[in-house]
This record gives sequence, C-alpha cells and structure tokens, in this order.
Amino acid sequence: MKKNFMRADWERFLPVPILEDAPAYRVLYDRAWALARDHVREIAGMPQSPYMDEAFCDTQIWIWDTCFMSLFCKYAGEVFPGVESLRNFYEVLYGEARLPTVIPSMGEPEWTGAVAGEPHEVRIHIADNPPLFAWAEYENALFHGDTAYIRELLYQKRFLQRHYEWIESLRERTTPRGVQCETRLVRDVRGYLWEGGRSGMDNTPRGRRGPRTDRTRPNTPELLWIDALCQQALSARMIASLFDIVGDTAMRDAWEEKYREKEALVNRCYWDAEDCFYYDIDKTTGAPCRVMTVASYWALTAGVATKERAAAMAERLSDERTLGGVLPLISLARNDGNYEPDGRYWRGGLWLPTAYAALKGLSAYGYDRLAHNASRAILDHMVRTYREYEPHTIWECYAPEAATPSVTADGRERVRPDFCGWSALGPIAIYIEFVLGFRRVDAFRRVVEWAKPEGFAGEIGICNLRFGDVVTDIVAKGGICTVRANAPYTLRIDGRDLPIRAGEQTLDLNEIPNDVSL
Repeated sequence: MKKNFMRADWERFLPVPILEDAPAYRVLYDRAWALARDHVREIAGMPQSPYMDEAFCDTQIWIWDTCFMSLFCKYAGEVFPGVESLRNFYEVLYGEARLPTVIPSMGEPEWTGAVAGEPHEVRIHIADNPPLFAWAEYENALFHGDTAYIRELLYQKRFLQRHYEWIESLRERTTPRGVQCETRLVRDVRGYLWEGGRSGMDNTPRGRRGPRTDRTRPNTPELLWIDALCQQALSARMIASLFDIVGDTAMRDAWEEKYREKEALVNRCYWDAEDCFYYDIDKTTGAPCRVMTVASYWALTAGVATKERAAAMAERLSDERTLGGVLPLISLARNDGNYEPDGRYWRGGLWLPTAYAALKGLSAYGYDRLAHNASRAILDHMVRTYREYEPHTIWECYAPEAATPSVTADGRERVRPDFCGWSALGPIAIYIEFVLGFRRVDAFRRVVEWAKPEGFAGEIGICNLRFGDVVTDIVAKGGICTVRANAPYTLRIDGRDLPIRAGEQTLDLNEIPNDVSL
C-alpha cells in the first residue's frame, strides 16, 4: 500500500505484543508509540516531511538519533517515517538540498544560536555522528522487502557508499554545508580519532589520563575509538548485505573485503588480553585505555568479535562490579572512578540505543537467553521509573541505581522527558526482539525467527506483525502455538523451520522434531 504517514487510523498498523505474565510491559509499549506519534513532524521545505523529530529542539536534527528511531519505526513503517527521515541528511550532505528556515519556540539551547520567535535555519547538528545509515537501511529493508528501493539507494543515489567513503576520507576538521558543528573524526592507520560529543557519548570519561577526571569531556587527542572502527565495519557489512539482497555478488564481495579489513584491525589492536575486553587504544603507544563502557559492545553488533572474545564480553554482563548486575548494559562500569549512581548522563546512565545495539550483538552470537534476561531487567527498570517517578513518562536516559531518570552531565537537573525519540527502542524493539524473542524478520526470504523464551505460563506472542506483504499473528501458550497469516511464510522456532500457510493453523511445539525444515 502507498504510505500515508499522517493517517488518522495509524494505531491499526501497530503490532500487538502479547505477554500475559507481564502486563506492565504493554502499558509502556502503548505509551512509547503514543509519544513517538507526537514526534511525527511536518515542516515545509524538509527533503522528507513528515519526519521523525528527535524530541530535542526545533533547529537541529541528529544522525544517530534518527537512525536509532528508524529501528523501532520499522514495526509500523506504513505510518511512521523512520527510514524515510534519513533523506533529510542524505539530500543535504550528498545532494543539493538545503534545510528550511523555521521560527523556533522557547527553549532552544543557547549553542544553536537560535532566538525564540526569530527565523533560524534548521541544521544537521553533527555530520560525523556514528555512521549508522547502512545498518538502519538494512534493518528496515528486512521489513519493507522493497528491492527497487534498495537498487535505487545503492546504484543511483549511492548515499551509503558515499557516506562510508566520506568517513574514510576525513583527515582534518571541516564543517560541511548545512551542518552546525565541525567534524572531529579523523582517520588514522589504526582507526579513528574522535571526541565525546561527536561519538554521541557526550561526557564519557573515555580517554582520560589516570583513574578519574573532573573534566566533562577529556577528549584526549591521541585516543583511537573502538566504536568508530566497529561502526564503520558494521556499515561495510550492511552495504555488502544489501548488495547480496539484490544479487550483486561482485559488489557484495568487495564490501565484505572492506569489512574483513576492519575486523582484522579490531582484533589485532583493540583486544586487551589482561581484562579480556575490547578497549579504546592510545594512538602513540597502542596501549589500551581501560575505561570500560558499553561502547565496546559494538564489536558484537558489527560481528567483528571472535567467538571466544564475544563469550568474554557476554560474561561481563554477569559481573555486578562492572556492566552487569541488577541493571545491565549501563554506559560506564560501576567500578570506574567516574561512575555516578545518579547516571550523570554517560557516566553510568542507561541509554536505550546503546543497550539495544549491544543486545543485537549478543543475540547474533547466540546469547539469546542472556539478551532476554538483560532485556527484562531493562524494561523492569523503565516500568518502575514510569510508575514511581513523576511525571510518569519515558526519559532520555535512566539512573543505574534507582527508579529515576538520570541527571544531566552537569548534575543540575533531570534529563529530558517524553523522549520517544530513541528511548522508544526499549518498550518497542527491545520488548519485541529480546523479551518476546522475535529476533529477526526477513521479508525477502519470508522468514520470522522466534527464539521463544521459556518460563512463561500465560500466552506469549505477537499479533498484526507486518513484513513485506505478510500480516501474521503468532501466539503460544504452553506447547500449543496458533498462527494466522494472510500469506505463506516460514516460522523458525529455535532453529526448526515450520511452513506457515495462509489462513489459521495450530502447531503442537512439543511434537515437532528438531529436524523439521522446508
């Protein structure tokens, strides 16, 4: 169907998650979609309008916020312009478009230069934000299944390749047209120099000298950032995967080779055998900078970690002294000298985008049970905060040791409320993919992969799940699974391929042999 992002009946396009044993998750799920709907915004003159607003300010748009928002919008792509919003970056950075002038409301940050009530040009805030375009496009492609769009993206527009190549070309600071901030990412023979704000982890203590720093942004000039390298590897891998979808094996192999080069570099230079962890490294000495953060899990998201090293990274999430404990995948290890119990933004706060990326990596390496347990802990924390803290809403990030939102980097106030925005990843994508276990949908191969979790007595599943031309309900209780579909596809449950026909059918999961396949 033709997309109409402003449909009044938008809610009928939402999937309906079912987890009878945990009804509170559904409350948060519905609230996240409602808040996200408030951020479907129309501005005349934007390359893409309507688009997804980041819930931050009127005069800036952010690359990594928008990429992450697209990763929950994919579940209702007919009515939420997630991946479409990327055009607002593509057409400015790699086309001739300019962003429009708006009249900002009260509350614009001082650094924007905008004055309430006076015309101000909308700008891309940072061009060298984490390079996640290709990942966002691939994940969305698995839902929309539109090969014509992929061909246009890869062959006519070449936006993904051009952005990858632009990142590779950076050797000095520059401020591209239409961008607010100058770049700080610089390619080095062993990786990339960067800084906190451009990486998205604004006040991270990564790169400090010594056990603690009082500086908001240490930004050591000689630091090579593990996430920048892994994110570029992920981009190359996703571009290769998109070429694979359209059957271009030559281009697939060429981009796979770029990925392999970065995979080798990560494992040659960034693995610390003493701590069994991937760290940032010093450009001059090659020594690890032992500030343990969630950024290192991009090695799993990108698939560059070896099997043995991924196991060591996964084991960290059982360590309550570092990144595990009651609330896992927080932004900074608990035993770090700069860790703050109130979160202090990236000094302990739980951020849904980086948690989601890490969970994707854990699941890809087969740690579905660990991803499930970590996801439940994260959603439980969000639910408690929603219930106990006023206003009752979803926040930009969360404190690691109390059911409250995090405080800002300066510690003076709470972070932004109603942040859906990328925090909707928790109640929507983390819930569907890792709590319920619908880890992957593939419209091209017509497959739904379900890592069905154990231990639930009531109904579990999802209704109105849409991908390609398929609309399906998948609901189980005990060993009995009822499936309804408008078209045939394959349901893969714990590695077993079950052919689903159009109509309704009932499966006894206890009687299906492990060698069932198509």
